[in-house]
Parts: sequence; structure tokens; C-alpha cells
Amino acid sequence: MHPAAPDDWTIFEAAHLLRRAGFGGSPDEIKQLHALGRRQAVESLLVPAEPIDAFPWPEWAEPGKAVADQQAMLRELREARRDTRDLTPEAAEQARRELQQKVQRTNRQRGIEGQGWWFRRMLATKAPLREKMTLFWHDHFATSLQKVKQPVLLMRQNDLFRRHATGSFKELTHEIVKDPAMMLYLDTQTSKKGKPNENFAREVMELFTLGEGNYTEQDIQEAARAFTGYQINRATGKVTVNRRQWDEGKKTIFGTTARFDGPQVIDLLFEQSAASRLIPAKLWEFFVEENPPEEGIEALAASFRKANFEVEPLLREIFLSKAFYRGNVIRNQIKCPIQYLVQMLKELELDSPPVGKTAISQQELGQVLFMPPNVAGWDWGKAWINTNTLLSRYNVAGFVTKGSLPSSSAADEKDDSMMMDMAGDRQAMRKAAIMERATRTWQGPDYEKIAPRPLREDPESLVDALVFRFFQAPLGARERGTFVEYARSKKGAIFTNQETAELCHLMLSTPQYQLA
Repeated sequence: MHPAAPDDWTIFEAAHLLRRAGFGGSPDEIKQLHALGRRQAVESLLVPAEPIDAFPWPEWAEPGKAVADQQAMLRELREARRDTRDLTPEAAEQARRELQQKVQRTNRQRGIEGQGWWFRRMLATKAPLREKMTLFWHDHFATSLQKVKQPVLLMRQNDLFRRHATGSFKELTHEIVKDPAMMLYLDTQTSKKGKPNENFAREVMELFTLGEGNYTEQDIQEAARAFTGYQINRATGKVTVNRRQWDEGKKTIFGTTARFDGPQVIDLLFEQSAASRLIPAKLWEFFVEENPPEEGIEALAASFRKANFEVEPLLREIFLSKAFYRGNVIRNQIKCPIQYLVQMLKELELDSPPVGKTAISQQELGQVLFMPPNVAGWDWGKAWINTNTLLSRYNVAGFVTKGSLPSSSAADEKDDSMMMDMAGDRQAMRKAAIMERATRTWQGPDYEKIAPRPLREDPESLVDALVFRFFQAPLGARERGTFVEYARSKKGAIFTNQETAELCHLMLSTPQYQLA
């Protein structure tokens, strides 16, 4: 067990918990969490009152509609093949290409809608840790729309991660074996008796459960035979095991010989000592800091195994530990792009993101929902920041804070909806059109609420209020002085909303704001 933090805590520690275990919040939300006390605050995040189905799916993602749509598409494909029999080869190819483009357009649009649905859920949820863990599992069990191509399968997987967010890691791993999106991503459906595909067997050991160096090539080859025979019904999306395509022969894995099937291999993986270390180490890096101390991970691994791989007790131990609230941990983690965007909107008390803007911002900043770069997920930490992405962060902050105010430079910003593959010219035209629409419609935050007029009479009080809103920690005299000087230089007979927006943009464009 990690040494526990004392029961009493500061409001800055409450803000730290809300940032790391969620996506931050407004000053009022931080104060409400602080009032609960440390232990009750942690419990409120671990066991939220908000039901999992609080946010209805887009209509096309509902199970019944998804099956009906898929069956209709298969019928259309069959009819197209029949109708092109009497056409010339060129005409048949043209008809086939047009139908394929129609399906791609539908999937592209639904992919964008699904990404927007999840982003808005992160912003609006009253169960932020559940969504933060859904993002963690999406990175851990990475799959991408670029290969899966069917948005409804990513939505189903997203729901799977949410339902197992703080539950059993072992049960979730069993479920991911037969998850259609994962099967398509790692080609499990092509793995048959006599021709096993090693992709899933390799990744389930190296990336999902044990970590590199805790298995042999023979273990992978033998396990691949156990994962043969899995099939996806194209009409319903249901996964079954075709016993005729399953390799029923004996396999030797980790020194044990048996006629293993897929579920038995998963059980065998969790008998290995390494299985209790990988997730505690990744959760510590995700929520606390990079390069966790070896003794700390060993303590968490022991707790994890004792809890039979349940994640909730592990998170409780992390969030109640003294180490989680150390001075060199607080505000010392580079925000991933999703954290950066959602936290900014929450701190500005915006209920909905600017139409189109946040989606393209994900691409510019390097983290697009449902599109991790490879099976290992995203690179974290310092990988989020380079000259281009840092400039993009400043530009995004400018658009969000200033909206369509007269001084806004939003016209030279870029925007959304090109989540999938498109030709360069068409892509640029699409982005420009959406940006133009966003510029017209986005009004920006309600500065009368964020910075009431009486507060603006005193530049120092205004700065202190905004510093708590955006940084939730005292700043050094030099940094604070820069903001105060700027506020004084802008203060005239009336401190306008435009000037308030410029002050907010200045704060959000500092190196300190890039840290959580």
C-alpha cells in the first residue's frame, strides 16, 4: 500500500484531483469537490451517480438501426452485382466505385458524428473519471477508424470501455478478444486452423497484458493457434467461433501444454506475474507522473493482484496516496490535446464546443478520437509538444476565447470535418468552409459571468480570479505581474469583453497552461 494522504486537504489539491481524474472544472465545481473532503471526493469520482446511458447514441449507432443499416447495405451490394452483369467491364467498375464512394461518405460522416458525440460527452458528463478511463482504455486497446472503417463498431467498443472503465481488467481483456473493432484492426477474423495470424496473440502479450520481454516467440506462435476460428457476421456484427476453423491441437504456452482456446489463453496470461504490473505502471504514468518508482509499482501490483485485477481499488489507492499530491507532481504533466481542449472549455464554462472547431483542432494538436496512430496508441508526455502543435494551441485558445469578436483573427484559423482521407485541395476547401461557418456562429464565452463588471474595476483582483480559474495555483510574482501589467494597460473607462478575452487568451498561451 502507498502511504495515504491526510484527510484534510487544500482547494488546490481538489483542483489537482479534478484535473487528473477528470478534465478540470470551473471554480464553482472545484469548490464543490473540495467541500466533500478528500475521501468523499475520490469516492464521488469512482462511483458516480450519472448512469452510463445518460447520453443517447446517434440514431445510426443504436443496435437495431445499425443492424438494419448493415443488412440494407449488403442487399444493395448484392443488387449492384446483379445489375452490373450485363454492363461492360468499364461501366461495371464505375458502378462499383460509385457505390463504394457512397458507403465511404456515409462512414466518414458517421465517424465525425461519433467523434463529436464522445467529445461532447466528455465536456458535459458528471462522471469525468469514467470518461477519462474510457480514453485510457481507448489508448491501451488502440483501434482506429482508418482501418476498421465502420464507425458503429468503434462506438460499440467505446461503450465496452465505458462499462468496464473501473471494473475488472481481466474481464475487459476477455471481452476485447471478441470485440469486432479489435478483430478487424488486428485481423483476427482471418486467423484459421493451419494459417494462424499472430497479430492479436503478439499484441495481447506485448501491449495489453504482460509487456515486452515477458513471453517468447513460441508463446506467441502457440497462442495464435488458440485464437483461430473467430468470425464476424457481416449482417449483425455478432462474433462467433467456428469450431471447424479453430485449431484444437495441443499447444505449449508458458511451459503448460493443453488444447487451449482463446479464453483459456487469456486466463493463462493473468496467471503470469507480469500481468499484475503492466496496468498499475500505465495508470501511474497516466494519472501521476512518468517513470514511476519501481517499489511503488510493486506495491500497486500486489494490491492489483489481491483485488483480482479490479481497477477501482487501484485507482482509489492512487488518488488517496500522498505521492499523488506531491508538489513536483501537481501541474507537472503536459496536457494531452483532448485534456487541453475539454479542460479549456470547462474552465470557460462553455456547455458546447464551437461547431466544427474542436474536431479539426484534435488533428492539428495530434490526438484525434477513434484514430490513434497505431496499435501502441499515442505517444504521451513531451511528444505532445513541438513548435507546430504549440502554435496551434495558442491559435485554438485565441479562437475559443475571442470567437467572433471584432479583433478575432479566426479567419486564419483552420477547422474541422476532414477526419478521414481526402484529397488535399478538397480537404482545404472543406476546412475553409467550416472555419468560415464557425467564425460566423461562435460567440465565445460569457465574460459577464466569468469576469463580472465590478471585478474588472480592480485589475489585480481580476487577474487573481482568472489565475485561479485557469491555473488553480498561485503563480510566481513575475508571471502574475505580467498579467496585472497587461490588465492595467487595457483598463480604460470600461474594461470591455474584448479586452477580457485578450487577457484570457494571454493566460491560455503561456507555457504554464500547457501543464495539468
